[in-house]
Amino acid sequence: MTSCDDKEAVTLLKEIQVSSSYVAIPEGGGSTTITVTAQDSWTAKKVITEKDSVKWLTISSATGSAGETELTFSAPSTIDGRAAEVLLNCGGNTQRINIIQGLLGVTEATVADVIGGPDGKTFRVTGVCTAISNTVYGNWYLTDETGSLYIYGTLDANNEEKNFLSLGLEMGDEVTVEGPKLTYGSVIELVKVRVININKSLVKVDSVENEVLPLEGGEFTAYLTCKGQGVSVEIPEDAESWLSISSIQQAGTNAVVKFKAAANTGGDRNTTIIFRTTDGSKEYTTETTLSQKGAIVKATVAEFLAAAVGNTQYRLTGVITSIAHATYGNLYLRDFSGEAYVYGIQDFQSKGLKVGDIITIVGRRAAYNGNPQVGGAVLESVIPVTAVTIAEVLTKPDSSKDYYMVTGAITSIANQDYGNLYLKDGGSEIYVYGCYPGYGATGDFRKGLLAAKGIIVGDKLTVIGTKTTYTNSTTGISTIQLANGIYFSHESAE
Repeated sequence: MTSCDDKEAVTLLKEIQVSSSYVAIPEGGGSTTITVTAQDSWTAKKVITEKDSVKWLTISSATGSAGETELTFSAPSTIDGRAAEVLLNCGGNTQRINIIQGLLGVTEATVADVIGGPDGKTFRVTGVCTAISNTVYGNWYLTDETGSLYIYGTLDANNEEKNFLSLGLEMGDEVTVEGPKLTYGSVIELVKVRVININKSLVKVDSVENEVLPLEGGEFTAYLTCKGQGVSVEIPEDAESWLSISSIQQAGTNAVVKFKAAANTGGDRNTTIIFRTTDGSKEYTTETTLSQKGAIVKATVAEFLAAAVGNTQYRLTGVITSIAHATYGNLYLRDFSGEAYVYGIQDFQSKGLKVGDIITIVGRRAAYNGNPQVGGAVLESVIPVTAVTIAEVLTKPDSSKDYYMVTGAITSIANQDYGNLYLKDGGSEIYVYGCYPGYGATGDFRKGLLAAKGIIVGDKLTVIGTKTTYTNSTTGISTIQLANGIYFSHESAE
């Protein structure tokens, strides 16, 4: 700007004057002070909007009296430029003060830039809509050549929420959006984004047949609209061994692509098929997913924990060691090889499950914040375990199907390797024929529990097992025992 006056021009009112009507605060945080000269008492008020409550700005005083007063504006550091307006009211007149911190603007970025950037920063990113998970709020996935990003909430043309369908966004469209980054758990998101531009795709999937194929395999069909120069198909490398293209038929803008899937001898599997076309200068893509049922993989807890996150179904059997959420069935399941967190069991409240029960579930290998867990678990079977005293279990009939949980002090150890020992509670004692590391232990996996956990005579031991009676063929003496014991917990006598 140019002026014929060498001095800085400021807004002058008779009732109230300020040394500067523009205040700049450093991006790294700090304070800036101006002088207010008033003929009467005055008030200072921040202008608040729906998008910005201006909580980041602190004013040293909200009121003042006649005369000169120093007024200080402060703000913490920011990763994005921001601005606000403060109104000084005096004698029915209003002096406006503009506050700015940092440079106002939006950072243009790739998906990789967003993933590596700080939370709270606003980014503008361009990519293809590859999946839509919610058509009310506008939750979807944006993908470019550097990665994929979850969009959590999309504003409409009037910056309103819950009107996503008005945008007409479809899978395959190239979209430019801007919004702040948020990390929720392990998911990196842009939230409540504004749509800057939509470049409609020249190819889209209208519908599919048999998107979930059976174990035996079969045919999957995709119906496309293609306005470009032909259509090509990309099957991911990891699916080439079981999925192939059987035919591509195209008439005008309509295309039908058929695939053949082989029989599945492993666990559940899925893939994403990409369709491409071009207008001669620019490439357009869209995609669809295909899944195939697989066999349920029977696994130990250790094998399950070592598996990759995915949709393969695993069958696990073990003892419930604790219940974290009684409504949803979030619990810990342990067998001889380890312990896994189960993030809910379908219809848990109606199952009547409790700590100590031996259950078999089917679920997929999932993770939260990098920690493994069982997802989508369904209960297949349960062996109820009843907590009893030693005196009570001594009166029970012999049974290989009824399991009891017994607690007592170890009075002697007959076999260190297998954990053959005597337990006593009050005046009652029982022989435990084997205390193994957990459910499902066989062979050498049954050995070594006492040494591994430092369990000795005098310790308090809780064990699960069945009541049996052993009769010595030579002496004819019968001994009541708890057979095939499953370790649950122990307390050191010290």
